[in-house]
Amino acid sequence: MRLSNVMAAFAFACWGFSPLYYQFISHPAMDELLALRIIASVPLCGLIAYAVNRSWPQISAILADHRSLFFCILGALLISTSSYIFIWAVVNNRTTDASLGFFISPLILATLGIVFSREKLSHGMVLSLILGLSGVVFLSLQYGHVPYIAFMLALLFTLYSWCKRYVRYNWATSLYVEAIAMLPVATIYLLYKEQTVGCVSFTLPLQDFLLYIGAAPITILPLLLYSLALRNAKMSTIGIMQYIEPSLQFLIATFAFHEACSEVKLISFSLIWLGLVFVIIEQLVSRYSVLQSINMFTYPTMKQTSDYPTVEMMRKTHIDNHSALEPPVQN
Repeated sequence: MRLSNVMAAFAFACWGFSPLYYQFISHPAMDELLALRIIASVPLCGLIAYAVNRSWPQISAILADHRSLFFCILGALLISTSSYIFIWAVVNNRTTDASLGFFISPLILATLGIVFSREKLSHGMVLSLILGLSGVVFLSLQYGHVPYIAFMLALLFTLYSWCKRYVRYNWATSLYVEAIAMLPVATIYLLYKEQTVGCVSFTLPLQDFLLYIGAAPITILPLLLYSLALRNAKMSTIGIMQYIEPSLQFLIATFAFHEACSEVKLISFSLIWLGLVFVIIEQLVSRYSVLQSINMFTYPTMKQTSDYPTVEMMRKTHIDNHSALEPPVQN
C-alpha cells in the first residue's frame, strides 16, 4: 500500500511538471501531436510489456477477456481526449484552467470511492473535500459560469481512473492495449490529413519533430506508475494525492509562464491547499501514534524515551515473545 502511494505521488509530480515540456514546442499542430504521440507509444509500451512479461503480449489472451478489453479501449479514448484538451490549454496559455480541472477531479474520484467502493474517509479527508468543493464553487460563482475546460478534464480523467479498476490485465499489458487500440485511428488520421491538406509536423526540422515524438515517454512514464498504483491504493487516497499535480501546474503557470493569477483564483486554490494541509497533518499524527504504540508494545520495560534499546534487550524481547507464542509441551 505504501509503495502504491509513492508511485501515485511520483506520477502526479511528473504530470505536474509536464507543461514545461510542451512549452518547448512552438505553435504545435494539436491533432498531429496527439496522433504522433499515440503512434510512438505503441513500440514503447510493447517493449515495457515484453520486459515485464518476458514475452510479447498474446493477442488471443487479450481478446479472450472481453471485459478488460472493453474498459481498456474506453480508457484509451478518455485519456486521449483528456490529453488533447490539456495540451491545448497549455499551449494557449490556459494552464491555470487546466490545473483547476485536476483540482476538481479528486473530489469526483473520492466521491466515487465512497459511493461505489464503500471506502471510509477520515476526518481530515472529509474536511479536505469540503474545503476543495468550497474553492471550486467560489470560483464558479465569481466567474459567473462553469469553467468548462476544468470540468471536462476532471470528468475525463476521473472516468479513466475508474475504468482502470475493472481491467484484469497486468499493468504493462493494459498500457500496451490502450496504445494499440488508438493506433489505427491515429495512423489513418495522419495519412488522410497528409493526402488532403498536408501534415505540418512532417515539414518540421528534425529537432522539432523529435519533440512531437518525445511526448510519448512524457505521457507513458506517469501512466505506468499510475496504473501500478491504482491496483492497490484506495481511490479516496489517490483522489487526495492528485492535488500534487494541479498545485505544481498552478505554480508553473504563475511563476514560469507568467499567466495572470486573479484574487479569485488565489482564494479558491488557497481553500483547496488548506484542505490538503489538514490531510498531511492527520497522516503524520496517525503515523506517529502507530510508531509509539509499536514501541510501547515491543519494549515495555523501557521507562524513559531517552533509553534506547540495546542489542541484548532486543534479543531478549524477541526470545520472550517467541516463547510466549509456542504451544505448551505435552507430557
